[in-house]
Amino acid sequence: MLRNDGGQRAEFTARYFVESPDPLQKVAETIAGEQSSGTFLELPGETAELKQRARARVTRIEPQAPALEPGLHSALVERRGHHGVFHRGEIEIAFPVDNVGANLPTLLATVAGNLYELGELTGVRLLDLDLPEAYAKRFPGPRFAVAGTRAKAGVHGRPLIGTIIKPSIGLSAEQTAALVDTLLAGGIDFLKDDELTADPVHAPFDQRLSAVMPVLHRHADRLGRMPMYAINISGTVDEMLRRHDDVLRAGGTCVMASINWVGFAGLQHLREHCELPIHGHRNGWGALSRHPGLGMSFPAYQKLWRLAGVDQLHVGGLRSKFSEPDAAVVEAARACLAPFAGSAPVMPVFSSGQWAGHAPALYAALGSIDLMHLAGGGIVSHPAGVAAGVASMREAWEAATAGLPLADYAAQRPALRAALEKFGSMV
Repeated sequence: MLRNDGGQRAEFTARYFVESPDPLQKVAETIAGEQSSGTFLELPGETAELKQRARARVTRIEPQAPALEPGLHSALVERRGHHGVFHRGEIEIAFPVDNVGANLPTLLATVAGNLYELGELTGVRLLDLDLPEAYAKRFPGPRFAVAGTRAKAGVHGRPLIGTIIKPSIGLSAEQTAALVDTLLAGGIDFLKDDELTADPVHAPFDQRLSAVMPVLHRHADRLGRMPMYAINISGTVDEMLRRHDDVLRAGGTCVMASINWVGFAGLQHLREHCELPIHGHRNGWGALSRHPGLGMSFPAYQKLWRLAGVDQLHVGGLRSKFSEPDAAVVEAARACLAPFAGSAPVMPVFSSGQWAGHAPALYAALGSIDLMHLAGGGIVSHPAGVAAGVASMREAWEAATAGLPLADYAAQRPALRAALEKFGSMV
């Protein structure tokens, strides 16, 4: 990326929403300085040459309507006794690549670090970031992404239909294997552990893997392909590497991690070692995103995890139990599938309160079949059983992609018709 002033240095950009009692230009310059070579006082060592080489620069300011009250508490603002409006808007800042290098924790410290603590800000949210392709290639990125996930799962031309092992906690290894057997017999494409189950006393990881893999292999012999089971390997870095190797040796085709809690460096280390697709579970995402004036938005979030190397990423679900509106869920999925600095698109994973009836709205909004559609009760609570629950999901997607009303398509399809009758009030 070229500087606007005619100089030449590689830069990446970050876009923010900000709110402050100070004018936006001053706020933007404060952030640019704080997150690069400057601070709140003039420094003797910040020479003109150093600024030219290392200081971030403000590239865009877009004002919005001001607020009369602060979005977030700030002791600094209170001490100053501000009684005017709070300026709001979007700003973009360009950072020198050489300040960071191929270091994901430092990239996070730069675009999402101490700026959240700045007292001048009564609101700050990372909205998006963009990297030059040459810089992005220095990070691992997804190894499998959408295409590799499909190849491993052996599912093409439609969404992957999946579910979650439930109850989320409490099943023994043997009970888990029995449930997996039932689900696979019903024709499910994809299974995953719940995020709460990794290595519990009642179903230790090693026992769970030993119990489940023979079931997967038996169904692989029947199907001619290995069903995809994202086994939760979350833990310390050493534990995740060992568990990945155990899954790989046993013939598994996917591993799962609670990405917010294993961390960017942990996930990146796993990716660099990993020979299987990584299913990224975003539990805890709401702590980063739920307040509109704090944290980060999903477009930025998914780009950072794409750099680290996830292949599949949860995006929520339509009309789900979670706080996000449908528009935000669709935006998240589009972001996963959008081009980013030469990185392959990652597979969005829809879950939470999903069933066959969501397929038309999901397809109409996203315009893609490159996704996982996970349903718990929408499959296992189908009145005709698991196989009918799976069939109803596939039939709904057939109707959606053909542009046919579900009710019409269900007339000659008992599984879909029964799903509409039981779950129709959930739409």
